[in-house]
Amino acid sequence: MAAHAHDLRVEVGEPELADSLAREGWESAPLDEAERALCAWAEKLTRTPGAMGEEDVRRLRGHGWDDAAIHHAAQVVAYFNYVNRIADGLGVDPEPAS
Repeated sequence: MAAHAHDLRVEVGEPELADSLAREGWESAPLDEAERALCAWAEKLTRTPGAMGEEDVRRLRGHGWDDAAIHHAAQVVAYFNYVNRIADGLGVDPEPAS
């Protein structure tokens, strides 16, 4: 198992779900509709941040996410995107899988 999969297992606290996410991605993982909406939103924020708008936030609210949770998710997604872009820009190799 790759190092990131182990870390995901620890963070998620549900080994089967973490394994499914690492192996298949969020699209095929056993997530509820609110979790799927958040993952789709996070992917859009990562891939096409300029296309994000108020409707994206409204969609998350419609799935039960409150503004504090949405703000927290935006901070986490943006932080990881920032760190990855800095690493890519400096030519830092990803950690090897163990």
